[in-house]
Amino acid sequence: MVSAGQLGREEVVAFLDGQPGTPEDLEPLAGGAWSSAWAYRAGGEELVVRFGPEVSWYEADRMAMAFGGPDLPVPEVREVGTTPSGRAYAISVRHHGRFLEDTPAEQAGAITPTLTRLLVALYRVPAGPDVPVVWHPADASAGSWREFLLAGLVDDPGKLVRGWSAALAGDRELAALSAAVTERVRALADACPERRDLVHGDLLHGNVLVSPDARRVEAVFSWKCSVRGDFLFDAAWCSFWAPWHPGIAAADPLSGLLRVPGVRAEPGALLDAAARHHCYELHIGFTHLGWNVWTGNQADLAATARRLAEVLERGPVVSSVLHQLLTHPT
Repeated sequence: MVSAGQLGREEVVAFLDGQPGTPEDLEPLAGGAWSSAWAYRAGGEELVVRFGPEVSWYEADRMAMAFGGPDLPVPEVREVGTTPSGRAYAISVRHHGRFLEDTPAEQAGAITPTLTRLLVALYRVPAGPDVPVVWHPADASAGSWREFLLAGLVDDPGKLVRGWSAALAGDRELAALSAAVTERVRALADACPERRDLVHGDLLHGNVLVSPDARRVEAVFSWKCSVRGDFLFDAAWCSFWAPWHPGIAAADPLSGLLRVPGVRAEPGALLDAAARHHCYELHIGFTHLGWNVWTGNQADLAATARRLAEVLERGPVVSSVLHQLLTHPT
């Protein structure tokens, strides 16, 4: 797994000695692939300091504070900067909880409405008419949602995750799978509307904390993958990775989202919903083939390829809820 590199305790202590307050109870935290995170106390508060490669990612977390609400709690980011050694860092208020994906299937009855409320909270964040798809950093280039989707199919040497296409092309099975997936995504892209809903883009993998009883979201962080696009993308993110997480699979996030009266009442919100959701699942799986090539994780590459092949063969999911909407729209 690629990461910022785990800092030793002495390095963290040395950094915090230069911050306000006396750091106490320092402990390493598990979590993201990119950041090294440490919890500590200072000035009577519980805080978290993260170290990573890109200041802009932590700036996105600070900007995302504007989206916060009861069902979308975004931790307060107190400070963002660069250490003397060149690492990006962020200091934020600590939140407690269990990672969303660690919810057991036995708590499906509790996590289902919680996850639905989270997806709806993202959907309801207002967007101005001129908001760009890539809303951070401030100098991000403009582009359409469809262009963003299609760009994910390209091995761009200017991106951080790059150089994966040769490995996919060099494996007969992966090459055939990649070709079939890219062809279908391109065919489905026209069905994807130019919406500007708030998309987190990485709701699992240690980025959402929920309460022990799974009845509320405690924190949503790591906004570096966030964009403005189609709200069904986050539902597709959950459903693509659901086989790895029994609680998420049991929650059936797409069906929960489709049942929300406010979503159903918006004209066009669910037009071609099955095709859009399928497109996004394929996009997510394909981009993670490249990710696993880049990180050198052969086991995850094989598992992602198997899941992607299943989704490709299965086609769009017309759930019972969506079928009801298609046959009885009122």
